[in-house]
Amino acid sequence: MATMPDMVTGMTASPSPREGSLSTEASPAPITGAGATAALLVVLFGSFMDLLDATIVTVAAPAIAQDLGAGDAQIQWTIAAYTLALGAGLITGGRLGDQYGRKRLFMVGLAGFMVTSALCALAADPGMLIGMRAGQGLTAGIMVPQVFGIIRASFAPGERAKAFGAYGAAQGLASVAGPLLGGLLVDADLFGLGWRTIFWINVPVSILALVIGAKVLPESRSASTARLDLPGALLAATGILLLLLPIIQAETWGWTWGSYALLAAGIVVLVIFLAYERRLTGRGAEPVFDTALLRIRAFTVGLGASVLFFGGIGSYFLTLSIYLQNGTGRTAWETGLVILPYALGSIITSGLGVALAVKAGRTLLVTGSLTIAASQLVLWFIVKDGDDPGYWLLALALFIGGLGLGLAAPILVNVVLAGVPGRNAGAAGGVLSTVNQIGGAVGIAVLGTVFFSAAAGAPGLPDHGHALGIVLIASAALYLVTALVMLALPKAAVEHAE
Repeated sequence: MATMPDMVTGMTASPSPREGSLSTEASPAPITGAGATAALLVVLFGSFMDLLDATIVTVAAPAIAQDLGAGDAQIQWTIAAYTLALGAGLITGGRLGDQYGRKRLFMVGLAGFMVTSALCALAADPGMLIGMRAGQGLTAGIMVPQVFGIIRASFAPGERAKAFGAYGAAQGLASVAGPLLGGLLVDADLFGLGWRTIFWINVPVSILALVIGAKVLPESRSASTARLDLPGALLAATGILLLLLPIIQAETWGWTWGSYALLAAGIVVLVIFLAYERRLTGRGAEPVFDTALLRIRAFTVGLGASVLFFGGIGSYFLTLSIYLQNGTGRTAWETGLVILPYALGSIITSGLGVALAVKAGRTLLVTGSLTIAASQLVLWFIVKDGDDPGYWLLALALFIGGLGLGLAAPILVNVVLAGVPGRNAGAAGGVLSTVNQIGGAVGIAVLGTVFFSAAAGAPGLPDHGHALGIVLIASAALYLVTALVMLALPKAAVEHAE
């Protein structure tokens, strides 16, 4: 999901489908001066909106539920639909840009994001909001990969590192701004629009970025003409959706034969997906997922570590936000202030993590996961008695968690890539970036369902504290297992110039 883990630095691999496709570029001359600054600001805006919209919606979730009459499962889908669609978009977004032009695809994705944001703001019922959130995620998945491609192809080597540094700073700013801006807009209730302003705000800024981008963004593309594996992308997205559907709907549907049938169907579709991808590889085509990667131990371990690590983040902030507002009675703005220390902690340690990754990447990953687990156990101890713990105790627990996130999240992909041959690095990086989003959606489905089942719709603090406590224990155990899995990863990250 585009959550706080997306606060990635220049160390993190871009979701580009093939390393080979980057070796033959049809690129413009490097841009410099004011034009370079303007172009950088436009593409950074796209990545900024991606993370901002995820964190904003998490804080606004209780207000959305109250206004639209959304049930617990529908709130989970409002967030998971964006994350899942984003992952699906990333599968093909990078290759589309390589083939048809990165500026063109960035502009198409940005325009689509603007339109779907407006439709989210106009949503008359939960179903429309969920559908448009999926549209937002899909257009973001088209837009975001172009940011890396445009910077890589359009900036001179000396300026490229600065541009990627600015990207990391923009992601850090978005992680801070999201909870605060979401809370401010919901509480301000501008023009009586309430939570809808968190989507309306994207429209005028997107129009401005489109106008400037049309003038200043250079066009670039890869000389590769490989066909897109759209059937593979559709099979992967369908299989994952079939798996998530009965989990998120468990509280509403219960576990009937239909639920188990959907789970079985999801597994069958994913098996068909792997068989189809293997056949494409055998014919010399370029699948969205090269099954040969599964024979690389570092990659298979990395897949498991990514799903586990990012599976706990999205659900954590969703359940915490509902606990703070529906349980303790805090406003959306006060909830944003509580979450702020987490973002600040992650900003503090992310630079340290990146700097030390090429020497002690695995140690940082394990330390970061254990720190997150410790912070959740501290928070469990604070909320388990059913009393309102107060701001500073909450802030302390969240700050500790943010420190752990900053150590691990920005470098996880690059540590995994250290065990992948160079010829496979582009494909592996793209798959891992997608799996990060899928892990977030799965976490929201599983841990979100655990929370809502335990809270049982009760508005009181004791019930919400009990429900959050269950999630915290489960999540802490998840990060302990994650740390154990990470011990099998390479010792250090690969070092990338960009």
